[in-house]
Amino acid sequence: MTTATAPAAAHPDVPTSVDRLDVHHLGGRPVAARGTREIVRVSPVDGRPAVVLVPADAHEVDAAVAGAHAARRTWRRTVPQERAAALRTAAAHVRARAEELGMLLTRDTGRLLTQSVASAHVAADILEETATTGLGATGRALAGDPLALDVVRREPHGVVAVITPWNDPFPAAAGLLAAALVTGNTVVHKPSERSPRAGFELARTIAEAFPGGVLEVVNGDGETGAALVADTRVALVAQVGSSATGRAIARAAGERGARVLRENGGKDALVVDAGVDAAWAARQIATGAFTNTGQLCTSVERVYLHQDVADAVLAALVAIAEEMRMGAPEEPGTELGPLVDGAQRDVVVRHVEEAVAAGARALVGGRPLDGPGAYYPPTVLDGCTADMAVMREETFGPVAAITRVPDFATALELADAGAYGLAATVLTPRLDHALLAAEHLDVGTVKVNAVFGGAPGGSADPRRESGAGAGYGPDLLAAMTQLKTVHLEPAVTG
Repeated sequence: MTTATAPAAAHPDVPTSVDRLDVHHLGGRPVAARGTREIVRVSPVDGRPAVVLVPADAHEVDAAVAGAHAARRTWRRTVPQERAAALRTAAAHVRARAEELGMLLTRDTGRLLTQSVASAHVAADILEETATTGLGATGRALAGDPLALDVVRREPHGVVAVITPWNDPFPAAAGLLAAALVTGNTVVHKPSERSPRAGFELARTIAEAFPGGVLEVVNGDGETGAALVADTRVALVAQVGSSATGRAIARAAGERGARVLRENGGKDALVVDAGVDAAWAARQIATGAFTNTGQLCTSVERVYLHQDVADAVLAALVAIAEEMRMGAPEEPGTELGPLVDGAQRDVVVRHVEEAVAAGARALVGGRPLDGPGAYYPPTVLDGCTADMAVMREETFGPVAAITRVPDFATALELADAGAYGLAATVLTPRLDHALLAAEHLDVGTVKVNAVFGGAPGGSADPRRESGAGAGYGPDLLAAMTQLKTVHLEPAVTG
């Protein structure tokens, strides 16, 4: 990445000096971009041009896949412990650069600096964890003829395309890259164009721990990603991102027989049962709805409040929202930064305005802030109904959309409705209700009495519009491999 003058003819409104991301990482080294397209990303804090991205063209994607394809046989035959050792080296490098990587993520997306740095450390943790758990992804012996050998081998797919999002790019990339690499695959990785500097620098840092060709990194947008997915040498596509993109990837890859893992959007519900502490429930809702300005795949976007506690919970939630400090994401004390860009803020504005016009009430927030940047205040909407976009489509902003319900059974039915099936949270003092929710909710992850959290090594299969295939953990390691059965008998000699 360089800082240079942007071409005046292409972008006359771009300042004379902005960051230019005009490089890829191929064959173990930085390679200058040759593409002719340019994408200007603006700062979410002040709306000024911040970086010019030069996406990889079809020739550069071809070169990246060719490099990974050429390296695949040597890498799959590399001793597993050596592959794991490379992951540990990558983890150490990421941890050493956590502050720098965090600042890049904050500059790209407006995420709070403390959260961005912590996210880089989480990526390092994932790389280290996978270096250990990945060694257990082996095959099995079968009970066949005692004078023969029957085994099932786990083998890498070959070249894996990894496409990751902007909203939480460090853990998403680390999880997929680590699982693919430790199991013997080579990878071509395309980070999101909405977090270009952060995504590329994390990927480059990881790639430097591996032999050339094992991890190729190309920068670009949807056009770049489409060229990567269409390449017949790519055996598996692993994507985290929007549902629309995931569907397009599934169609394109499916037409040529490639496999796909995708974790896509969510419209996560949170159910508040009778009998819970109102202040505690309000804090859980605020954490789920407002963390990272509501821009997490598992952000709480729908809230179903039991009528017995609704007034108390809403009063506490409004008080939390009113006290939240908005500001520059790198400043100490800031609790809510901007959205990633104006386009995302437009989605939030539309959802809230349409809901209010249809009868919902904005108890706090509800209007974009004046001034530069993509800021939107924490918003609590009461009286939302199932037909509103704010209850059906991904809002991806700091909005807690509330529906009051007469009983727990109604809350579960509403929470289970809709097109998505990523995760859901239930706050309840009753064990029977917790067990009923775990059984009833058709989602990949059910969380009881904690909106975020969970032990390492778990897994989840997103459902419906939220994707398909293992999201993380041991099951992701298994998905990064394919099975081969081998039957061996002694030869008859003359």
